[in-house]
Amino acid sequence: MRYREVIHTPLWLLAVIYFFFLSLVLSIWAALGNNAAILSFAALTLLLIFVYFKSALVIEADENELRVGNARISHEYIGQVHILTSQELGKIRTRDADPAAHLAIRFWATKAVQLMVNDQRDTTPYWLISTRHGAKLQEALKN
Repeated sequence: MRYREVIHTPLWLLAVIYFFFLSLVLSIWAALGNNAAILSFAALTLLLIFVYFKSALVIEADENELRVGNARISHEYIGQVHILTSQELGKIRTRDADPAAHLAIRFWATKAVQLMVNDQRDTTPYWLISTRHGAKLQEALKN
């Protein structure tokens, strides 16, 4: 394994989601009582933990391929790798976005890389991947 990164949901976002969950628990308590509130509190807490682990973006690069979530691409089809600044990322995921691109981005991430795809059979022009360590990912993808 040349490179591995896991991008989890940030704690501030989990706190906001949990606040909304707790307001729902409070509503359930007011309408149905203690038992229903305790049950919903436990269920929503487990749901938040599930969301935290399930929403993680796993990026792995080895000698043969790059895996981002469930998507895979062989090194032979990866062209240039551009490390994007937050301003470039803001433009490429909004105004300059290509609808055919493969997006593996998280809205809270401020850094990303753009992988150009060199495959005549593939209509995907590039992959846009959120990462905290763009230079390390770029280095891992060099052949």
